[in-house]
Amino acid sequence: MTGASGAQYGLRLLQCLLAARVRVWLLLSDAARVVINTETELHLPEDESEQEAFFAARFGAREGQLKLFGKRDWFSPVASGSGAPASMVICPASGGTLSAIACGASNNLIERAADVALKERRQLLLVPRETPYSEIHLENMLKLTRMGAVILPASPGFYQQPRSVEDLVDFIVARLLDHLGVEQNLLPEWGG
Repeated sequence: MTGASGAQYGLRLLQCLLAARVRVWLLLSDAARVVINTETELHLPEDESEQEAFFAARFGAREGQLKLFGKRDWFSPVASGSGAPASMVICPASGGTLSAIACGASNNLIERAADVALKERRQLLLVPRETPYSEIHLENMLKLTRMGAVILPASPGFYQQPRSVEDLVDFIVARLLDHLGVEQNLLPEWGG
């Protein structure tokens, strides 16, 4: 999760992945922590190990199912192609993060993990929440798409007749879960 507005998307995705018993390696930027504290009722502890325990308790993670890595944990599995996961989602993805990944900056663990996902031809899903998009944002998204990433903007549909903000969030999270191959019942299949 990075510092774009839309922490609710990332938090709901985390909740759904843990409920589906998927092992999750969580990376939070400093700005993401600020956004979570600003946009939600959650108030994250300052200490990273306490944050991992906080999220595990909040979303009912099983023992060892959730691991939070710090922004400079260069020895984490996601920092190397030999330990990279099959999929990575950055939700929400800030414009700055898109830019850094598009040019291979790798200044922190989120950027490095995305670089690893691209170089290893793993699935990389990016959920930009900026609006409007500048030409720079669009160029970076096009560049990342050409590299194999999937750009899935936080632009919920309305054909399911949402009745709450949670319904709008679930629309995007359902699309992410579909791309990840994780069974979901947040949104029915089109025509189903």
